[in-house]
Amino acid sequence: MNLPTLPSTSPHDHATPPKTTFVPSTQDTLRHQVLAALAQHRMATTPQLRQMLHLQSSTQRLSEILTSLRTDHLIGYITLPTSGRTRAWYLETDGVRITRDWPELRGRPPYPVTTSTAASLRTAHTLTVVRTHLAFSHDAHQRGDEHGYLDWTPEVAHPLPDGERLIADALLHYTVTQDDVRSKLRAFIEVDRATMSAERLASKLIEYARFHSYQPVQPGRRSTHTAQVVTGPAWQRWYPRFPRVLFILTGAGPRALANRIADLKAMAAEHPMVAATARQVPLGAAVLEEMEEAGPQAPVWTRLGAPSDRCGWTEL
Repeated sequence: MNLPTLPSTSPHDHATPPKTTFVPSTQDTLRHQVLAALAQHRMATTPQLRQMLHLQSSTQRLSEILTSLRTDHLIGYITLPTSGRTRAWYLETDGVRITRDWPELRGRPPYPVTTSTAASLRTAHTLTVVRTHLAFSHDAHQRGDEHGYLDWTPEVAHPLPDGERLIADALLHYTVTQDDVRSKLRAFIEVDRATMSAERLASKLIEYARFHSYQPVQPGRRSTHTAQVVTGPAWQRWYPRFPRVLFILTGAGPRALANRIADLKAMAAEHPMVAATARQVPLGAAVLEEMEEAGPQAPVWTRLGAPSDRCGWTEL
């Protein structure tokens, strides 16, 4: 009698399938994000951090992380006067050292706040600049545009003739998404708290006009007797198009702010170099409180180099 042939078996036939290789998360921890946000913005209050990072959970987790980072001597805080004990956080020396070479923070301007004394001296302006950013950030989040907490770089400096420098309060990166079309926008931000004269504020436009027209001489050509060779506009080293210039005003009554905006318009009309720049670069001014209430894409912006109709900042 012939018995049926049984299929041969192998010790591998019943082996357990190999486990999937562990893939680390590509998302930064909240602890990392808090340090990066403070490194980028110099200083922020707890509510500002919560809004900046779009945290939906309770405040307890963020508070625990802030306390932990302070225990590790990575961050410090000052208590803001007349604020109900609101804390403004900043990086201490060890926090600056740790974040300095993070890929997302390389090349940023030097960090000027590492002590409570330095923080207290810069609080009003720094937190107002953060407040300005949050108006853009909240609007982008509501609209579905592309803009993250690192798309705002404070104190961006660029060269001017005669060894001088232009220092913007911030540089905004923003991508408008509409009907599957993406438009990349950039803007120099000037935050005015009405602490300088209106004339000095308006003179900032001259600095931007000088940067717009500045064409540096190619290195090594200054001392020769041949024709000087220029390298093209200096701004093209950093930008495909010259960024918008946006003035955001606060810190005074409606009449005083309206007068300051009028002085900006007058400078754009009367100064030949600024007028030439205004024909090529969108220039605008808005009141911070109006921008916060209606959103920066609402018609709260006064055109500085065109008729006085009001529009959103992307329409300048």
